[in-house]
Amino acid sequence: MKINDDFFMKLAINEAWKYQLLTYPNPAVGAVVVKKGEILSVEAHKKAGEAHAEVNALKTAYLNKNPESRLKMMKTSFEIHEYLIKNSDSFFEDCTIYVTLEPCNHIGKTPSCAQLLQSINIGKVIVGTNDLNKVASGGIELLTSSNIDIKSNVMKKECDELLFPFIKWQQGTFIFYKMAQTLNGTIDGGYISSNQTLAYVHTLRDKIDLLTIGGNTVRIDKPTLDSRFILGKNPDVLIYSKNKIFDKSIPLFSVPNRDVMISDDLFKLLNYKFVMIEGSYNLLEILSDKIDYLVLLVSPKMKMGLNITSTIELNFEIIHENYIGKEKIIFLRKIN
Repeated sequence: MKINDDFFMKLAINEAWKYQLLTYPNPAVGAVVVKKGEILSVEAHKKAGEAHAEVNALKTAYLNKNPESRLKMMKTSFEIHEYLIKNSDSFFEDCTIYVTLEPCNHIGKTPSCAQLLQSINIGKVIVGTNDLNKVASGGIELLTSSNIDIKSNVMKKECDELLFPFIKWQQGTFIFYKMAQTLNGTIDGGYISSNQTLAYVHTLRDKIDLLTIGGNTVRIDKPTLDSRFILGKNPDVLIYSKNKIFDKSIPLFSVPNRDVMISDDLFKLLNYKFVMIEGSYNLLEILSDKIDYLVLLVSPKMKMGLNITSTIELNFEIIHENYIGKEKIIFLRKIN
């Protein structure tokens, strides 16, 4: 049977995109484990400080064939590592793991994935792209020195795209613009998105350092801009406005443990690593040169309301698409 490496790597890439931006300050990474042509697991890194993609994939793969194992009760990376090293025997020797990013070779909040793969004597490792982080890199060299079959740069362009936000916030600031709309482009008139998508937005707010919003939106919508749907942390807020006068009874001013700034100085964005902008088409046009991604949440309905203005002219390329329930999330990058 001919193995199509691109097919399995694409599964890993798609899984990683489900958690894009949610793994901050870590990169989004996906992994797939295949045994004799059978897919045993498709997993991803889901949250900073928790198990990496390889660990989640190896755990799920092992439980696929050993469903009553005590492993299913284990949550931390260190527990899972120790269990697999002691109990997997030769289970992984005829397995191939596909991972979008080179397995890490350092011990931090989680143990080394490369050392785990070495210890369980994995049959083959297929890597999408090399780790440019000098602290974590070296996994390929370790596995190669252990005579484990390695193949790298499989779908490298797509795997590098997954790393783009991580590289940006490592080097400075990553800024994305979030907008929710209906199929016909309506962006106002109350909540557009489903509760499931709203929970996703609140999860994004929990991860970011700064939320930026236009002054007119604050005056009209009187938002709270917190993460209450998931009981998460509340980011600092920058209200982009030349007019500094606001009704301080608007809920966003009463949220504790955060700073609220009113300014039209966009250099303030660069004081933060991870920035989300929420707003309308007008704010998108004003700030388009500052954003790295447009994250568009599209509800499968049509309704009356504010639609796109006739003057805005911006070109984007679609980087990735997936779904939150019945609603589509589209990641786009501006074309200059």
